[in-house]
Amino acid sequence: MALPTEMQVVVFTDKEKAALVREPVRAPGRGEVLVRATWTLVSTGTETICYGRRFEPGSHWDNWVKYPFHSGYSFVGVVEALGEGVEGLSPGDRVSSTHSHRQFAVGPASDFLKVPDGVSDRDAGWRTLSYIVQNGVRRAQHALGEDLVIVGAGPLGQMAVQFLRLLGPRELIVIDPVSDRLEIARRHGATRAINLDVAAAADAVKEFTEGRMADAVYDITGNDKVFQSAQQLLRRLGKLVLVGDTGTPSGQHLTGAIISKSLSVIASHATNTPPHESDFTPWTRNRMIQLFFQYLKDGRMRMTDLNTHVFEPKDCQAAFQKLLHERAKTLGCHFDWTKV
Repeated sequence: MALPTEMQVVVFTDKEKAALVREPVRAPGRGEVLVRATWTLVSTGTETICYGRRFEPGSHWDNWVKYPFHSGYSFVGVVEALGEGVEGLSPGDRVSSTHSHRQFAVGPASDFLKVPDGVSDRDAGWRTLSYIVQNGVRRAQHALGEDLVIVGAGPLGQMAVQFLRLLGPRELIVIDPVSDRLEIARRHGATRAINLDVAAAADAVKEFTEGRMADAVYDITGNDKVFQSAQQLLRRLGKLVLVGDTGTPSGQHLTGAIISKSLSVIASHATNTPPHESDFTPWTRNRMIQLFFQYLKDGRMRMTDLNTHVFEPKDCQAAFQKLLHERAKTLGCHFDWTKV
């Protein structure tokens, strides 16, 4: 079989400019595989910040987003060819990786994780977001019966609902101004939904927690203003968990609640996932993804009703414009590469 020599790739060429461009494809070398994409999931928060350059000059975002910028990190496809010495993968295997939005991916076999039977390619696209959320959940070290609050019912927030539900909270409260997102969160295990801006939600949280306030609050919004309001929702010695990243960290401010309540702020970022098992933690990136796939297979989690939008790669400019200006109307957004 002749291997492809060219592929189509989604690239940000400038601020608010996305294009489908052609790039060469190299043959897989020793220990490498060539994979044809089926679906890639858009990380709508991160990628719209990058696309719109909605970040502060001099920030780590500013240092990261350089043109041409290859966006995306949730790739699913089918193995087309193997380089010498590859074991454990065969042509036709379905796999996932952190490659960007592209028609083909070439890399070490260890970069690709098999997608098990019973998990669709589209659902498998959530694999990267699954360990982003698990990082935060694991760092929070929850106990049975806690009152938990999630601020932000976007894609990461919806995954957090499902992971936290499995830990057995007494109340699992979700706050979001978009009512449709709250209804979905309820279907996935949220016990309470507060359809308000977080700055106005303290009284409702107090009522639902019988006056105690929350044991832990998750800020999963990427909105710098939420950080201050979220501190007011916690009990003494409560935990504020940051999942995701804002482009404007200078807008995040500590309040008197940090000292007066002795709060803990727990930050979580995907790049801090341990790459190898150790005596301190067995939970590497791949093990967390495999756990997520297991939950999908046995029905303890589901993504199907979170998959709201499909875009053709050739329409990437219109797709990112929609996400930049209408993101609240979307959840799981995918590029379909099966017809390219």
